[in-house]
Amino acid sequence: MTRGRFITLEGGEGAGKSTQLRALAQALRSRGLDVVETREPGGSEGAEAIRALLLTGGADRWSPRAEALLFAAARADHVEKTIRPALQRGAWVLSDRFLDSSRAYQGQGALSDADIVALHRLGSEGFLPDRTLLLTLPDNEAAQRARRRDGDQSDRIGGRDSDFHRAVASAFARFAADEPDRVRAVDASGAAEDVTDRLVATLSDLLP
Repeated sequence: MTRGRFITLEGGEGAGKSTQLRALAQALRSRGLDVVETREPGGSEGAEAIRALLLTGGADRWSPRAEALLFAAARADHVEKTIRPALQRGAWVLSDRFLDSSRAYQGQGALSDADIVALHRLGSEGFLPDRTLLLTLPDNEAAQRARRRDGDQSDRIGGRDSDFHRAVASAFARFAADEPDRVRAVDASGAAEDVTDRLVATLSDLLP
């Protein structure tokens, strides 16, 4: 049996990852592919339990090191219980966030990018996506979308200040520049249907 493909959608708050993941999944199913939709943190029973710990409470609930360890633990369970089994049966797995989000969000300040990658090597054996689709938007448009989505109810990570989110966007752009074969930036502005078409086109070399 042909191994499936693992595709991740990345980007800052308000980029439209969740919406586009659902639309991309439908587009791939229309081509006859078996598609699994998942998310991080979460995607397996153990990882969903950790998600509740990570996204609730005050901004200072976890130290940077504790937060990074929790994300790595959730990801290890997600990879083992959900992603690898689906790929082995030939499914395409689409995940709303994966390692690159940890690198962008936790790999600054007290921890380095190398620290996050080392945790991933330990927890998930360095497992990487076949393709990462980085949804990009101007900062002001992304912020407006996030406000419309969340109102005053942002989670403890999404609610951090604008300087933090600019640093996250800069980190994502660096990943795309450093790993152009895996990480492909996709313009997320305009009509949702047009964005989905761009995502499918970016996967054309992987599609059967």
